[in-house]
Amino acid sequence: MRRPWERPQPQIRLTHTDRDAVAEVLRDAYGKGQLDEDEFEERLDQAMRAKYGAELEPLTQDLGLDPRSGGAAPAAARAGHAGAPSSTSAERVVAGVGHAGNYFFPIVAPLLLFLGANNISPYVRRQALESLNFQLACLIGAVLSVLTIWLVIPAFFLLAIFVGWAVLPAIGTVAALLGKDWRYPIPDRFRLVKDD
Repeated sequence: MRRPWERPQPQIRLTHTDRDAVAEVLRDAYGKGQLDEDEFEERLDQAMRAKYGAELEPLTQDLGLDPRSGGAAPAAARAGHAGAPSSTSAERVVAGVGHAGNYFFPIVAPLLLFLGANNISPYVRRQALESLNFQLACLIGAVLSVLTIWLVIPAFFLLAIFVGWAVLPAIGTVAALLGKDWRYPIPDRFRLVKDD
């Protein structure tokens, strides 16, 4: 498995982890004064829109990060949990609010966070996307179950959706507060909102 600070292959499509690792390198460089605010925002925007590894290379080449020559990654890129993008404590709290907000403002809370976190926090954006997709899947599943309740079996699905809706956002909130890369246990085909 590739370490987060290693550059992905130029012709392989990027994962969220690849983009998040570059975003952390850029944040670290901005914090050290290597980038001014305009450069940071421009590079971060390019990193979030990148599709292939070759698009990320120019964004960090002049920052002293070169894993191919044995250079070490900045501390921000090495931080974080296995497989999860690194995040600050404030980002973890906001991501936790995105999950817990489903109890008070279903769909609206994660949608606002997803739209507001664009180019600011990849961690918050990804957690808000997970929460939003889960809430949409619950809503669609509940509507379909109610419409076909006369078949009896959908009543069990409706019960399962209700239990999942009651329990899983709480687990997501705790996972986000711990900085984990939480994914709701729903199939990818039911993830209606994509982050491209």
